[in-house]
Amino acid sequence: MEFFTADICDAHFDKVQLLGPGYQNYGGAEKCEGEIVTVKLDKHNGDLITLLRDVDGKGKVVVVDVAAEYYAVVGENLMKFANNNGYAGIVINGYVRDTQQIEDIPVALIAKGTCSRKYMEPLAGEVNVDVSFDGVDFKVGAYLYADRDGVIVCDQPLAG
Repeated sequence: MEFFTADICDAHFDKVQLLGPGYQNYGGAEKCEGEIVTVKLDKHNGDLITLLRDVDGKGKVVVVDVAAEYYAVVGENLMKFANNNGYAGIVINGYVRDTQQIEDIPVALIAKGTCSRKYMEPLAGEVNVDVSFDGVDFKVGAYLYADRDGVIVCDQPLAG
């Protein structure tokens, strides 16, 4: 991946949205880019499990809005599903766990932080609905770039 989010921001200042501070990459890939697929959750990650396990993710980045609830929604098993199905990355308005086990899985995993517990009671979520958090509108089919400097979103690919 030959892009840098800073360069894209400089060249396309009026075409990108930048995710606010406080997110960290816990995955094994330092960068990711791809078409956005969204999941909106209410604490439980069942719909995310189904997506990562059963749907081809080549060229895609999953954006998960769980309203920053303090429960982990991605851990080792989901990262393995994401890797097996070719997803480039996952961006979560929430938390992750199993960070030592996932640091070598070659998928970017960007989240607010870590939490050891997950929510156990099944709750329905929504897949492929536009979501917004931390000043960014994540639209299904838009494009996302992420590296050490940040996460940016645009309507179409701008680099590469």
